[in-house]
Amino acid sequence: MSKNIKTLSLLNRLAIAILVTTFSLSTNANTITLKNEQQLNKQGAAQTLTLFHQAAANANLAQYFNLLTENAIYLGTDANERWTKTTFKEYVEPLFKQGHGWLYSKIARNIILSEDGQSAFFDELLSNKNYGLCRSTGLLLKTPQGWKIAQYSLSVPLPNAIAKNIIKQIQEHTTPKSSQFKTATLLPRKTVKQ
Repeated sequence: MSKNIKTLSLLNRLAIAILVTTFSLSTNANTITLKNEQQLNKQGAAQTLTLFHQAAANANLAQYFNLLTENAIYLGTDANERWTKTTFKEYVEPLFKQGHGWLYSKIARNIILSEDGQSAFFDELLSNKNYGLCRSTGLLLKTPQGWKIAQYSLSVPLPNAIAKNIIKQIQEHTTPKSSQFKTATLLPRKTVKQ
């Protein structure tokens, strides 16, 4: 009887060890799969931003606007530049038709995925011939057609050492009042030279 109890005890311990090992391997496989999926999502989001910059440089209207969600917002460097996809396309189309695009070259990029992997926040440092060092920030959404830009904000970083002088110049320049800004968000913007 004692031998049977020892055998059952050994079999129970072996069964528990197998269950623990199986659970551990399953957990590790799920962790690896999740990490792989996160990496693929980051790569997809980064590819969308890269294609967006390439399309602008090549003045490729279809590709450029296909990378935006239907309700996308583009915030330019000027305080009056809050564009819907439609109003931004109206501004960009004549420029692109003439072959006038713009090149923003990536210096650095950070992408932070949401927990569910369906959206991503980004920030980039960019270089531009006319504006020098620029920063873009925004939101990407994962759609059935791939990653698309829902909000894109372009700014020119301001070194702290010269901020007071630049801010004073900006204040002396015509700055929109809040009522003008609200109107500017609703009406199509006039063409502005870049």
